This record gives sequence, C-alpha cells and structure tokens, in this order.
Amino acid sequence: MAGSGASDDEVALEIEHCIRVFKSGRVERYFGSDPVPACTDAGTGVASKDRTISPDVAVRLYLPPLATEGGDEKKLPVLVYFHGGGFVLHTAFNAVFHAYLTSLAARARAIVVSVDYRLAPEHPLPAAYDDSWRALRWVASHAPGGAGEEPWLTDHGDFSRLSLGGESAGANIAHHLAMRAGPEGLPHGATISSGIVLVHPYFLGHGKVPSEDSDPVMAENVVKMWRVVCPQTTGVDDPWINPLAAGAPTMRGLACRRVLMCLAETDVVRDRGRAYCDGLKASGWAGQVDLLEVAGQGHCFHLGNFTCDDAVRQDDAIARFLNL
Repeated sequence: MAGSGASDDEVALEIEHCIRVFKSGRVERYFGSDPVPACTDAGTGVASKDRTISPDVAVRLYLPPLATEGGDEKKLPVLVYFHGGGFVLHTAFNAVFHAYLTSLAARARAIVVSVDYRLAPEHPLPAAYDDSWRALRWVASHAPGGAGEEPWLTDHGDFSRLSLGGESAGANIAHHLAMRAGPEGLPHGATISSGIVLVHPYFLGHGKVPSEDSDPVMAENVVKMWRVVCPQTTGVDDPWINPLAAGAPTMRGLACRRVLMCLAETDVVRDRGRAYCDGLKASGWAGQVDLLEVAGQGHCFHLGNFTCDDAVRQDDAIARFLNL
C-alpha cells in the first residue's frame, strides 16, 4: 500500500505557480478556476451574460453598446473565442478573460462568444475540440434561417462577419475548428466568413527552433504538457499539435479566407507560428495571411496588462480584422 501511495504522489507535470498534475490523475490548479459573474461594465457599457449549451459546454456572451447608421441599427461582427491555458487551465468565466474580452468587445465593437470547454487531464483531448465544435454549431444556429433563440445573436449579430479566435491552446482550437468546418460544414449555411485570429498559438513539432532558447524550461514544459492533455498522442508531430506534420490534413482545406497571426518575440512557440504561416501559404490555400509580431513581449503578455501599448496595438489589429 505504501508503494501505491508513493506512486500516487509522483508528479507528471508541474509548471510553477500554475498547475501540478500527478500520475494518479489528481490535479492542483493554482489560478484561473474561480468565476466572476456576468454584468454590465460601467466603463465600457459592454454587457455580458451566460448561456448553457449542454451539460459539458457553456458560453459567456459580450455585447457592446449598439450603434445606428442612417437611422437603422448597425449589426455587429461575431467572434467565437476560445481561451488558452494549455488545455489544462482557466475557465471562460474567470476574471482574466472576463476583463480582457470586455475590453476587446468594446474596442472591436463586436459580439464575443467565449467558450467554456472541458479541461484535461480530467477530460483528455479531443474533449476540448468536441466541446468547442458544439459551441460553434450553437452560434451558427443563429444565422439567418436558423432556429437559435439567443436574441443578442439573432437581433444584433452580422453573420457575414463571423470569426473564430483565441490565444495559445485556444488558437490551436480555432485552427482545428476551421479545418473541421470545411468537410462537415456549419448549420444554415453559416461560414467562417471573416477568418480566424491566432494569438500566440500552441503548436509544436519535431526539431528545435530558435524561439525555444528564450525559455528552455518552458519549452520543455509545453512538450510535457502535450503528453498529459493527449495521453494517446503520437508525440509532437501529432496533427492535433503540429498542423504541418506528415499525415496532417492539408491546410488548403482551412475553411476561411483570412488569417491574422499574432506573435510575441520572446514566446517559445513564436517560430511554430511563423512556420504555420509559411506552411499555409505553401499549401495552395487561396486566402490571405496577416502577421503581427510584437517585440520584447512573451507568451500571452496581453492577458497580464491589456492596456499596455503593445497589447492595445495587438487588439487594434484584431479589431480591424474583425470589422473587414
């Protein structure tokens, strides 16, 4: 029995101040799990509300103040957003993402639908992908002709400007949902018409890349983390974590016409994002890739201070992208 207890306490993954995962399956999360209530933000006027889609999936919607054009209400772009956290951390309802997405909805004048998906390792991949797909289909059910009943989407959403986006693991999810939308389609003829926003995406691959030298410990941890969240993985060239891997579906099938890639100079996965852009262009995909790289900043820097100059510049780029 003592031997069994010692094994239960063996650590499979530890990222300091973030998470500890034990081989027994026990998980200790040190931040990101506590929700804050939906509300109307006094500073921006952005309102938020929560909707439950299934026993496993919920969303928080953000609606900025409405505007008129020529006496008629001007409908708003719709961004379906997937939070980051390496598939193991955060909830769509925590203070970090609530504050950030309130700010982004105000800046972009867009409806944001933030998806709360199940986390690994309790729910290994592909749970997060499947939950996010369910949420995207729910959003698409509000397109013209659909049966969706959420008035913020039916009354105020412009489904000719539907986008997906997220940072880190959320950007990984956005990519895979755009790939899935091609062969499977979305309800009521909805399409990811505006494109996808990939902020500091969590992609890996074989061979070392220079950006990993910025933080060798973190570079090692993100590989360990992948094996925890996807225990059946074939490794860092699994198509779920490396869209450029041999055997991955051709990126020519990405079901959108534009991609905005946001990178940070000292992020360990920066060069994987660059390679994604190069691979997408080389695939024969017919769309447009825009790249924004912020100097002197690290992974998901904007979540720590979304009012700093670099975060504002990044969010201004996202706002322009969503409104085209």
